[in-house]
Amino acid sequence: MYPIAEHWQNYIDGQWCDSESRLTVNNPGTGAPLATIAQASVADAERALIAARRCADSGELSRVRPAQRVTWLLRIAAEIRAVAEEGAWVLCQENGKSLNDARDEFIEAARYFEYYAGMADKIEGTSIPLGDGYMDFTVYDPMGVSAQIVPWNFPVSICARSLAPALAAGNAVVIKSPELSPLGMCVLVRAIAQAGLPQGAVNLICGRGREVGTHLVGSAKVDQIVFTGSVPTGQTILRDAAAHAIPSVMELGGKSAAIAFADVDRQQLLASVKGGIFFNAGQVCSAMSRLLVQREIYEEIVQSVVELAEGLSVGLGQDNPDLTPVVSAGQLASIETLCRRAIDEGAVVATGGEAYSDRAGHFMRPTVFRDVSPEMCIAQEEVFGPVLAIIPFDSEEQALAIANGTEFGLVAGVFTQDISRAMRCARRLKAGQVFVNEWYAGGIETPFGGVGLSGFGREKGQEALYSYVRTKNVAIRVAGE
Repeated sequence: MYPIAEHWQNYIDGQWCDSESRLTVNNPGTGAPLATIAQASVADAERALIAARRCADSGELSRVRPAQRVTWLLRIAAEIRAVAEEGAWVLCQENGKSLNDARDEFIEAARYFEYYAGMADKIEGTSIPLGDGYMDFTVYDPMGVSAQIVPWNFPVSICARSLAPALAAGNAVVIKSPELSPLGMCVLVRAIAQAGLPQGAVNLICGRGREVGTHLVGSAKVDQIVFTGSVPTGQTILRDAAAHAIPSVMELGGKSAAIAFADVDRQQLLASVKGGIFFNAGQVCSAMSRLLVQREIYEEIVQSVVELAEGLSVGLGQDNPDLTPVVSAGQLASIETLCRRAIDEGAVVATGGEAYSDRAGHFMRPTVFRDVSPEMCIAQEEVFGPVLAIIPFDSEEQALAIANGTEFGLVAGVFTQDISRAMRCARRLKAGQVFVNEWYAGGIETPFGGVGLSGFGREKGQEALYSYVRTKNVAIRVAGE
């Protein structure tokens, strides 16, 4: 256990700064106040933008030898590992997630910096043959100033996911942390500040999205926007960004489906269900929120999933239970509202369906709906909670039609022992990433992002790095030719 400071600050232009107003951060497990943080104003956001713009324009990040950026990123990774235990405790208390998962989030953040450190000196252009008399080549320039808006569900990991490639490419960054869960990111940036980056390279502000977030995405000082969050907020950001034609990376919602065929390995499937929908209380954009099951094994799988859900341990994050609280009272109310709508539409509650009435904090019962039709709200709308909709299907064609039958397309899954079937389905599923026989297979090395209302652009892997650079072509007429 680590003591948690009563008040936290923003990090602007190399300094920790207070503000006139404060936001209260609550513990989701108890509902009680945990700490306060400086509530950044529009003026604070502008100061952060000015600092980042000055740093980007100075060339202190982009004009150094790339090996220097490698050194900085490796130092950052080491500093993050040094604060992982403290940061995990803070993140667990403010976010509600298990202590083990919070620790893993800091370790994953360090891995992002190590991974992109290995690429920072390998951003290489190409030579293009144009025949005698010409020399032509491409170079990659950094975008400049990257404004990054981070969600509350995995704040430390998602912050690192975007920040590491941005710095590897030579960009300066302004990060807006989530109001509900900003403290772990302060620990992260405190570690980053120890690595010796140029002043203004990384700035962290916590403020209301409608105020400071709107100011960031509408500013002419910003060269790129990176956003992870809800579809409506992403759409608003894109409209604001259009004023200056600011390129954006959007990782939005999901309503991801796993298709379980009759030859599925039952234990493999149940392990994936446990992690796919109950990990982090289902507050995962790529959660397995729909399970499509071939009719001949439907009753068997429903019974097994219900037994799994009812056997989960439930409790505070520091005790590392299977199911932790959701992040806020508002989130809990939203989940319950969608469950009531599903019942009104005819979905059958196999287990759960409501919050725990005998627990302090924001605990939702692990919920399984059966006999769900593809058009029901519970099969179409993102719940962002520990709620699984199980849908029967008869044929491969029908399963693919149901899986692709939403406006989202973030991830999908196929569970079968038939490799030919797995490959056919993987090709036809409308998703940016397809898992076969293990939900969340992959890692920081694998590109991640969606299609449709799940957004565009890719994070993670080598592909993500090229979201943080611009391609410039240089064409030269050689004299005397």
